[in-house]
Amino acid sequence: MPKITFIGAGSAVFTRNLIGDILTYPELDASRICLMDIDEGRLTMVEKLAQKMIAAQGSSITIESTTDRRAALTDANYVIVTIQVGGLDAYAMDIEIPRKYGVEQCVGDTLVPGGVFRGLRHLSVISDIARELEEVSPDALILQYTNPMAIICWSLSQTSSIKTVGLCHSVQGTSRQLARYIGAPYEEVSYWVAGINHVAWFLRFEWNGQDAYPLLREKMQEAAIHGSEPVRFELMRHFGYFVTESSGHASEYYPYFRRNQAEIDALVETFTEPGNSWFDNGRSGGYLRHCLEVADDYYPDLERQLAEEKPSPLKRSDEYGAQIMHSIETNTARRINGNVPNGGLIANLPDGCCVEVPCLVDKTGINPCRVGPLPVQVAGVTRRNVDVQELAVLGHIHRDKELVAQALKLDPLTSAVCTLDEVDRMTAELFEAQARWLPQFSGAAVGAR
Repeated sequence: MPKITFIGAGSAVFTRNLIGDILTYPELDASRICLMDIDEGRLTMVEKLAQKMIAAQGSSITIESTTDRRAALTDANYVIVTIQVGGLDAYAMDIEIPRKYGVEQCVGDTLVPGGVFRGLRHLSVISDIARELEEVSPDALILQYTNPMAIICWSLSQTSSIKTVGLCHSVQGTSRQLARYIGAPYEEVSYWVAGINHVAWFLRFEWNGQDAYPLLREKMQEAAIHGSEPVRFELMRHFGYFVTESSGHASEYYPYFRRNQAEIDALVETFTEPGNSWFDNGRSGGYLRHCLEVADDYYPDLERQLAEEKPSPLKRSDEYGAQIMHSIETNTARRINGNVPNGGLIANLPDGCCVEVPCLVDKTGINPCRVGPLPVQVAGVTRRNVDVQELAVLGHIHRDKELVAQALKLDPLTSAVCTLDEVDRMTAELFEAQARWLPQFSGAAVGAR
């Protein structure tokens, strides 16, 4: 049975949920799970929680933990990556420095200055993980969960021979959301979604084989429903299709919603329910504040779980990770949405970019489906994000700060609020503040050409 390695196992929610998912598949019962993290305190507590979960199920899965990354990667079949390089200190810089230049980010982990610099920080480590795997486990499959998904996966596909698929839960979560909006039992809806991570589009959404978009457009007229996802419904109204990432987060990917404080205030007022607590209804820095609150409760929450007589009953999540491992190990065919290189899968997005498309999974691995062209207007909106990602990837590969600055000059939100010279100054300030987490960069200054 496989060795499943978690890199960044101290990310307790992901680790707990994914181990819980693994435990729901009897066929994976003899797996060997290796937990790795650089924070020994977090690692010890997560290992204890995992042992408790396994014991409660009477499982024969074995657990080990280590701070030695190479040992964790050796002989691994699956490597789950959920790291956060620089932690909340670096993340705070991602939000606060661009704010000085008028770039008001709600999350800042996928596009915008925060997403680009998060990508560069994580590639400084994840590129090393891939190189180590080439030496000690060349046949391993990376299940990549860390944001920014597209920048990381695109770079790995260009620089490493290790098989990688990027995994997110936005397609699954959005499909359940849409089913609720139209009042359909979830098992009766079907969908076909493609694009890039967080900007993937429901090209088809059906209820019992019938197009459900007319009903969704009708429901959109209800103030409570529209106000639960104001950005996404406005995008659907103007471009024709519903997109996968929630409104507070999605408001960063386009040049229409966050150009000034008045627009942000208007967006916040549009929300009709407090359910966007993670993103604080689109307010600037909303997700950072959420993360700081969660960090304060990290150890107390783990201690509460460890103190319980027995863990909560297992409930399989919508995450794809365990499903993929089960499909490969048992030859059980499934369809997921994965982030993979674009080799003609979406005809009107650039070849080689990272696309999120339906994939068939069985013992042969991840098999992406050919989607064809996106609707022209949807492809146009999506390409604006892809151009930023490409320059960020090239900046990392060539160790070129100027390419990173150019990425931000093309970023939809940044270019809507900053002059070209302001982008250069902001980029230089971010590089200087985060130099300790960006060892791959040295030498040339921003704006040197």
